[in-house]
Amino acid sequence: MSAQPLAQPLAEAAASVASPAHPLGHPLAASAASLVQSVDWLAVAPPLIAAVVALGVLVADLFLPESRKNVLGWISVAGLAAAALMLLPLLDGDRATFCLTGNGTGTGAGPGSLTGAPRACSYTADHFTLVIQLLVLGGALLAALLSITTLDDDRRRVPSGEFWFLLLSATAGAALLPAARDLATLIVALEVASLPAFALVGIRHGDRRSAEAALKFFLSSVTATAVSLMGVSFVYASTGTFYLTQVAQRLPDTPGQLHTLAQTGVVLTLIGFAFKTAAVPFHFWVPDTYVGAPLPVAAYLSVVGKAVGFSGLILVTVVAFPSYADVWGPALAVLAALTMTVGNVGALRQQATRARSAVRLLAWSSVGQAGYLLVPIAAAGYTKDAQKAIGSTVAYALMYAAVNLGAFAVAAVVGRGRAGNRISDYRGLYATNPVTALLMAFFLLCLAGLPPGIIGLFAKVTVFSAAVGAGLGWLAVVMAVNVVIALFYYLRWTALLFRAPEGETVRHRIPAPLTAAIALAGVAGVALSGAPQLVLRFAATGLF
Repeated sequence: MSAQPLAQPLAEAAASVASPAHPLGHPLAASAASLVQSVDWLAVAPPLIAAVVALGVLVADLFLPESRKNVLGWISVAGLAAAALMLLPLLDGDRATFCLTGNGTGTGAGPGSLTGAPRACSYTADHFTLVIQLLVLGGALLAALLSITTLDDDRRRVPSGEFWFLLLSATAGAALLPAARDLATLIVALEVASLPAFALVGIRHGDRRSAEAALKFFLSSVTATAVSLMGVSFVYASTGTFYLTQVAQRLPDTPGQLHTLAQTGVVLTLIGFAFKTAAVPFHFWVPDTYVGAPLPVAAYLSVVGKAVGFSGLILVTVVAFPSYADVWGPALAVLAALTMTVGNVGALRQQATRARSAVRLLAWSSVGQAGYLLVPIAAAGYTKDAQKAIGSTVAYALMYAAVNLGAFAVAAVVGRGRAGNRISDYRGLYATNPVTALLMAFFLLCLAGLPPGIIGLFAKVTVFSAAVGAGLGWLAVVMAVNVVIALFYYLRWTALLFRAPEGETVRHRIPAPLTAAIALAGVAGVALSGAPQLVLRFAATGLF
C-alpha cells in the first residue's frame, strides 16, 4: 500500500497547527504548549547539586587508589556546603517550576501556597521548602563530618565510595521532598531519600547486627511505601489529579459514589507517613536500627530522616487534605500522645551499664521528640491559623536538629575509646575532655528544655502554646507529664558527666572532622539560645 494517502492528511494537520492564523488556538497546539516546560535551574539547585556530587563521587571512586579515597569525604562535605549556600539566592521570593501553565516559573506566590492563587506545579521553592532544605543539608553536612572519622577508623568494613554515594543520594531525595507539590513527586522523593538509607544502615561488611537493623528498617519502610501508594492511588481516582492544591480543591466536591474511596485514600496516605515519622505504633524499627547502623548514619536518620517524614506529613495534611482536618487532626493528636509517652518511657528504662545504651537512649528519645513534633501538626487541624501551628513544628525541628546532632557527635567521641558506648562510659568525661563534657551537658539540657538550653525551653513553650491555642488542653497535660519524665533521664546522664571518674583518666585526641562537627552544633545551639524568638519568626513567616 502506498504511504501517500496517509502522509498527505498528516502533513495538512501539521500545517494547520503551525498556521499563523491559529498560533495557539488549535487544540493540539494548546495541548502541546501545555506540555512544554521551562526549568528554573536556580530553584532546583540545592537537591540537584547533591545528586550531581553523588554521581561524581561514585565515578571518582573507580579511579582513586585506596590510600587517596579519604578525599571523597571532603568532596562530599564541600558539595553539601555548596548545596546549602545555593539556598541564599532563593530568599528573595517563592519560585516554582515544572508547572502545567506557561508562566509557572519565576517568583511570586508558589503553588501549594496559602498566600496566593494556587497553580499546578510539581516543584516549589517557598519559605517552607527553604527552611526544611536548610535543616536537611545542614544535618547531612554534620553527619558527613562525623562519617569522615568513622570511615577512617573502620575502612576495612565500610566501602568509602559507596558510603558517600548513598549518603549524598539520600540527601538529594530529602532535599527534594519539601519542594514537592504533587503526590507523585512526593512519593518518588520519599523513596529516593529512603532506599539509600537502607543500604547505609547495613553497609558494614560482616556485621550481623547491622544487617538485622537494615532488614527491620527495610521491611517497615516498604510497608509504609505500599500503604502510601495505595492511599495516593485512591486519592487520584477520587480527584483526577496529583497536584496538592488541586486535590485540596476537589476533595470536598467528590461525588457521592467516590466519597468512601476518597476517605480511604486520605487515611491510608496518612498511615504511610506515620510510618516514616516513627510515630507509635510504627516506631518498632527505630531502636534496633539506630544501634545497628554506623553512628553517623544513626545521627543522620534521627534528624534528616525525621525531617523527611514530617515535611511530607505537613504537605499532605495542611496543603492537600485541609477539608479532612476533622479526621487527621484528632488522629494525629492521639498519635502524638502515644508517641511521646512510649518514647520517653522507653528512654527511661535504659540501663546505664548495658552495651550501646547511650545510642539506644538517644533512639528512644528521638521517638519521644517525634511526639512533640506531631503536636502542632495536630493543632493545625483545629485552628484556622495553620501556618502558625506548623511554624511551631518547624522551629522545634530546627532546635532538635542542632542539639541532637551535637549529642551524637559527642557519642562518637566516647565511642572511639569505648566501643560499648554505654551511658556509664560517660562518667567523668569532664575530667578528661572538659569542653566536650560541657557541650554534651548543654545538648542534653536543650533536649530536656532547661536553662542554659534556652532554645529547648523556647521550643517546648511554642509547642505547648500551639496545643493550648487549638483547644487541646488534654494533649498539653500529656506533654507536660512527658517533659517531667524526660527530665529524669536527661539530668541523670548530665550529672554522670561531672562525677569522679572510675580508674585512671585517659585523654583521647579528637580528630579534626569530629571537632568541627561538635563545634558547629555547639555554635548553632548557643546562637539559637541567644535569640530564640528569631527562630520562630524565621520558621513561621510565610511558610506556605
